[in-house]
Amino acid sequence: MRTAVYPGSFDPITNGHLDIIRRAARVFDHVIVAVLGNPRKSPLLPAAMRVTIIEAAIAADPSLAGRVEVRTFDGLTVDFCRKVGSASLVRGLRAIADFEAELQLAHNNHQLAPDIDTVFFMTSLEHSYVSSSLVKEIALFGGDVSRMLPPEADAAVRAALAGR
Repeated sequence: MRTAVYPGSFDPITNGHLDIIRRAARVFDHVIVAVLGNPRKSPLLPAAMRVTIIEAAIAADPSLAGRVEVRTFDGLTVDFCRKVGSASLVRGLRAIADFEAELQLAHNNHQLAPDIDTVFFMTSLEHSYVSSSLVKEIALFGGDVSRMLPPEADAAVRAALAGR
């Protein structure tokens, strides 16, 4: 079975992330969405809540049933890949700026683990403008982000920001 790991903070998961998950699930037998509490960021949503939200979004799509699972991890992504038996890392690209950052990350991962390849998926055009950071900023200022997020993520972001 070909397993791929799709790592990220997913704070919150966006429809763009779900697009990448769906496309990766068509290429790989099994996709693990690996939720990392990014030490360089202060998350809006706790990791356990992010996992619950992602699981709900995945459960809402019958085509992903039994093909995608969600786990949390700490440490190096390549170490997590080895732990779960994956030789592939999935990453999404929206624009040239993403490519430059992701290329550097892929080269570093290759140095750490030459047996693990990074596979890039271009985000679909309709999601190319969406990022978790921008979603949080728009929501913070009262903007409507409901078209950018699955319903569970939209509700969680609004609740988290209302508590601030």
